[in-house]
Amino acid sequence: MAEHESSTLKIPGARRVPRHIAIIMDGNGRWAKQRLLPRVAGHRRGMEAVRAVVRACGERGIEYLTLFAFSSENWRRPVEEISFLMQLFALALEQEVEKLHQNNVRFKVIGELGRFDPKLVRLIRAAEEVTAGNTRLTLTVAANYGGRWDLVQAVNRMLRERPELASGFGESDLAPYLALSHAPEPDLFIRTGGEQRISNFVLWQLAYTELFFTDTLWPDFDASALDRALVSYQQRERRYGRTSEQLPADAALASYRIKDTSNAG
Repeated sequence: MAEHESSTLKIPGARRVPRHIAIIMDGNGRWAKQRLLPRVAGHRRGMEAVRAVVRACGERGIEYLTLFAFSSENWRRPVEEISFLMQLFALALEQEVEKLHQNNVRFKVIGELGRFDPKLVRLIRAAEEVTAGNTRLTLTVAANYGGRWDLVQAVNRMLRERPELASGFGESDLAPYLALSHAPEPDLFIRTGGEQRISNFVLWQLAYTELFFTDTLWPDFDASALDRALVSYQQRERRYGRTSEQLPADAALASYRIKDTSNAG
């Protein structure tokens, strides 16, 4: 399915490995609290999990990975924690972008960046420019992002550029203006940390995404944890409104299994 195609308008072909995975990285603070550490220690350790998951996705042939790093509602957190998160984001950009580039990873950020420090915005834009031609994996970070914000900004942009649509428009008209228009709809959504909510994350794009919730806290989420999510995904029957009997022969691809290493010694 092409980037702008909708799963409600066109049925995607069966895939043994998700083309696109979206993750809410939850549990950094609780990970730190369990170890009697400050919350910032959990966020720092969470960066290691990001590196591990990016590497694992590239190795498994996943083409798009979208990470929810900072929501539009996270501004409600303590000022000190927000300040640390911004510093950690800037540090990660300074230290990791060249590694991403060397590994053929394209980097993008979606969200309302106007509230960020200008230096951070410059680092983001520079990282996007440096990695723009890379093709192995597209890593998208959602920062100051909200699904409802995305829909509103998309409608506003569309009507500014195509005012003739004010009298009526369809999905295909709006899709190119969504923040995640550079990627196909996620095949698999993962939320770590035990909560079972979507939390205003890519609301439009999750229409037919398979959902996977795990109690594993984000700093402990690694390649093996990712594989458990992939095994669960491959056991799903993706019908898109059809019956099981209507599924085409290519659905047999789902019989391919990634080895579940959760009980490996």
